[in-house]
Amino acid sequence: MKNRIVRAVSLYAFTVVVLLAIGLLMPQVSVGWHALWAGVVLTAAALLIKPLLTKIFRNAAAKSASDRTRVGEKVVQYVLVFLVELIIWVLTVIFSGVHVRGFFWGYVLPPLALLIAWIIYDAIDDRIEAKAGQLYDRVGTSVRGASRPDASPSTPGAPTTKAAREELADGLTPEQRRLLDEL
Repeated sequence: MKNRIVRAVSLYAFTVVVLLAIGLLMPQVSVGWHALWAGVVLTAAALLIKPLLTKIFRNAAAKSASDRTRVGEKVVQYVLVFLVELIIWVLTVIFSGVHVRGFFWGYVLPPLALLIAWIIYDAIDDRIEAKAGQLYDRVGTSVRGASRPDASPSTPGAPTTKAAREELADGLTPEQRRLLDEL
């Protein structure tokens, strides 16, 4: 559950930044404050609809893959990815306050920009999600610690027992470790 939340939040933040950049760089695309809601739509579409559309298009293209050359196959793959991005962009425009003017500037270039942005995100998503996971854990720890009145903050140099250090190392209690050793 934590991984899904972290992935969705980091993708949402990245998507909002990309939408704001598209709005700034392309005057025919009006994003403004609608980037926050458009980010929700775009993130949901990327997480829920994009895998389904990609699978459908790939299955359809696979039927005729043997008839194409290697270059032709790459072109078909790129066109399919662009079509998925185009569908997601149209859904974003329909379900958010984003306004576009002109076919080329409004419906061709933004999906290309999203495609490039998601290629970049794919290259750096592990680092982004790791950092977001650390923030998630830090917030969770501080919330749990603040909600328990008997919880006392531990000091970094506090002495611990050997059993406690072993449990932290492998996550097993002494009883669980004993049972595992008996197997």
